[in-house]
Amino acid sequence: MKKTTKIAVRHWKFVLAWNKIILGIAVANIAFLPRVWISKSLLILPTSTNKVDADLDESNDLKTKEVGFSQQVNPLNVISSIATSDNVLKKVWEQDPQKTSYKQLSEYRGLFDVSPENDSTVISLSVEGSTPRLAKERAQNLIASLRERLQELRQDRVISQSEFIQDEVRQAHRKLMDAQKKLNKFKEAGNLISDEHDAQQTVITINALNKTRVEALAEAKAAQAQTRILSARLSLPPQTALKSLQTQGAETSLSIREKLSKVNTSLQEAQSYLTNNHPRIENLKFQQQELRKELQGEQISNNSVNPVGINPNITDRNIVQQLILAESQAEAMSSKAQQLQIQINYLREQLKKLPAKQGILMDLQRRYDITKKIYNSLVTQAEKVRLSAFDTYPSFQLLDEPFVNNEASNPNIQLIILGAVLISIFGSVAIILLRERHNPLISPKDIQQKNFPVLASIPYMKGLDAHMEEGINEKVEFQRLASAISLLHLENKSLMIASANSGEGKTTVTLGLANALIDLGFRILIVDADFRKCELTQSLGYYGQSIGDLKLRPINVFENVDLLALRVPEERIAEFVARGGFEQRLNTVKNFAQYDYILVDSPPVALTSEAAILGKIIHNILFVVRAGISSRNCFHDSVEQLKRYQAEVIGLTVNDVDSHNEKYIYSYNVNQQIQ
Repeated sequence: MKKTTKIAVRHWKFVLAWNKIILGIAVANIAFLPRVWISKSLLILPTSTNKVDADLDESNDLKTKEVGFSQQVNPLNVISSIATSDNVLKKVWEQDPQKTSYKQLSEYRGLFDVSPENDSTVISLSVEGSTPRLAKERAQNLIASLRERLQELRQDRVISQSEFIQDEVRQAHRKLMDAQKKLNKFKEAGNLISDEHDAQQTVITINALNKTRVEALAEAKAAQAQTRILSARLSLPPQTALKSLQTQGAETSLSIREKLSKVNTSLQEAQSYLTNNHPRIENLKFQQQELRKELQGEQISNNSVNPVGINPNITDRNIVQQLILAESQAEAMSSKAQQLQIQINYLREQLKKLPAKQGILMDLQRRYDITKKIYNSLVTQAEKVRLSAFDTYPSFQLLDEPFVNNEASNPNIQLIILGAVLISIFGSVAIILLRERHNPLISPKDIQQKNFPVLASIPYMKGLDAHMEEGINEKVEFQRLASAISLLHLENKSLMIASANSGEGKTTVTLGLANALIDLGFRILIVDADFRKCELTQSLGYYGQSIGDLKLRPINVFENVDLLALRVPEERIAEFVARGGFEQRLNTVKNFAQYDYILVDSPPVALTSEAAILGKIIHNILFVVRAGISSRNCFHDSVEQLKRYQAEVIGLTVNDVDSHNEKYIYSYNVNQQIQ
């Protein structure tokens, strides 16, 4: 956070200029934008409309169904489009007292906003005006004009559709009568089956009889097979075996009578719910006749005499009885199959006798049905022409009367202020980032790339006062810096404290270093070479001597600390240094005392031309950078400029560091000293 603040402070001029511009624009908008009032109203459409639809069954009734809006054409959009159409707005514009202010109708349309709300049948209406009364009047005129226009459109639609539909209804009725006459005439001429259901039932009956006939034939074949097997066992034909059972004729007659009784009972039950022509009735009658014949034959055989040739020793009467029963069953099933075949042939003949024009009849019936449906549909359309006009152009109700707030809607002061604040913030950030991109801050990595030893890292301090007093932490760092300087071999014992720009703490470092060196027992000469500002001289409370003073002498500031302060006209500073004036006076002052170190507070290297020349004279440079303030580009340019003048940077002093950077600089400093 502290680093971010420092970065922002570096570019405060650009940020301040930007914010002044934004503030001026915001104030101008609030002061000069015209006041606008908005009248708001809500229109509502019914959620459904009554639509008459045709029920195309034989009842020919019309049904009224309640359905919703069409998915293809939304009435809300239709109403909204009509409300902002030229026809509607022109009537409103003609009644507007400020119509001369709007030369074109398209310009006047911008005052109105008609928009459907989502997932509802409500239309929102907003109208602007220079006064609350005017906004409300415009909204009321728009609603009235919209009602008139919808009524006109409904009338035009009813008239145009009615003429067309009436002609269509008359033609459809004529076609329906013709189709009905043709159908009735064809039915009367041919005595035809008009219902396909009867023919289908005949086919079903034939299939059922065929199935029964097949079953009867199967049973007859089974009985015949059993007859052959029993005859083989007795070695007698069936007729001979029958004669051998004269003694048991009474038992056989009894069995036949029981079967006949059961058949009679079944026949009576079937006749109660079936017709006489039904296949089941006919089958039971056939069984009745066969049993009666069999009973008569049994009676005749019982009265006859046993003929010659029959073996009287036949003892297996059960087998003989089974043989006779099988023979009788085979004959009965065969006779039943014949009767069923007769019925089947009869039904097939009846089915074949159906007229070949039955297909024509069905086609005529289908045409009649289609014509009838078309007629019913057209009748329905004729009935709903009036209602369909309301479906296309539905009526609306006024949900909320036009209402205007007492306060103007535009300009929105809160919105303008919010926009200005946001633009100010984002714009300031963009300016800082842009400026920082072109002139970024120096980082420990930049220092490491230059391969300069960091001799000290000074914590943040406001600056030394006239008594050169500093805090404990600063004093330790300055003592560390003084110790490092004392271990270096400096040419002429001279050291120039320089920085790329002003405000990076070179004057503070100069005073702190001097104070630390005198604590080590050295005699110091401080030279204020920043002739333009003379901040060092002013901080000590002195006034510089003129360069033309023949009695130039150093000023004793403290014990073992002297000050050389010169006043040079600003236009002659570069000439004074370049032509050797500074070097000459410095050599003169050296003779007044035996100084152990001469500390020269130079002007900013990146801002002045004489700083590099001073570097060539002093040769030894202690470069000061300030964390969060010093620029990377200025730092590199200043170092390169000093190198071009054969000046040697013996080390760096990082000023105004926090605890994290101090730890980094300290570790880097130790590594440099070890190497």
